[in-house]
Formats: sequence, C-alpha cells, structure tokens
Amino acid sequence: EVQLVESGGGLVQPGGSLRLSCAASGFTFSSYAMSWVRQAPGKGLEWVSAVNSGGDNTNYPDSVKGRVTISRDNAKNTLYLQMNSLKPEDTAVYYCAKGINSGSLGSYDYWGQGTQVTVSS
Repeated sequence: EVQLVESGGGLVQPGGSLRLSCAASGFTFSSYAMSWVRQAPGKGLEWVSAVNSGGDNTNYPDSVKGRVTISRDNAKNTLYLQMNSLKPEDTAVYYCAKGINSGSLGSYDYWGQGTQVTVSS
C-alpha cells in the first residue's frame, strides 16, 4: 500500500521559510518521480514542483520558481520541499504525490493527507 506522510507545515510570516518533508513507503521510492502539489482554500489542486527518480531533474511552475527547491533522499525514502520568501498566497495544504514513472514530471497517481502551510503576519 502506497503511503505518503507529509510534515513540516505551520504558521510563518511573509518572507519566511519552511522545509516540508514527505516520508514514503509501500513502493520503490527510488524508481518514481515525485511531486509536491497544493490546494488553497476554495481552489483546486495546483502543481508546485517535481523531481525525477534520480533527483537530478526538477521542474517548477512560474508561480514558485526561484523560491522553492524540491529534493529527495532515496536512501531515506524521503522527499523535501524547501520554501523561501513565502507569500500569503502560498497559504495552502501541501501534498506529496507519487509520480507515474521515473521521469514524467508533474504527473502523479497517489498523494498523502497533506500538511497545512499558513503565511500570515
């Protein structure tokens, strides 16, 4: 059974930073691309970042490019999202998502229960 457990969310002031983590189990983590997606209140899912299985190819939408960095530790079956220069519009529930293969960035088939990120002064 695929399990994805996110952690690291919280309340942060505008301009602050957070590092999210996702512990993966139930599949061969190192064989799949991974993504982070988010859902703001009253809105649909928005893809935030993706990394290939080897960790050497990443992709970001313009809305977060330059402010977030996705990374992974295949030895620890863990995915990370470093977020800097946070804005109120980054407020959302952030989900870790399993890719459909090793290299398709931004396509996913499972996601976790999410961690809340609130950016507010």
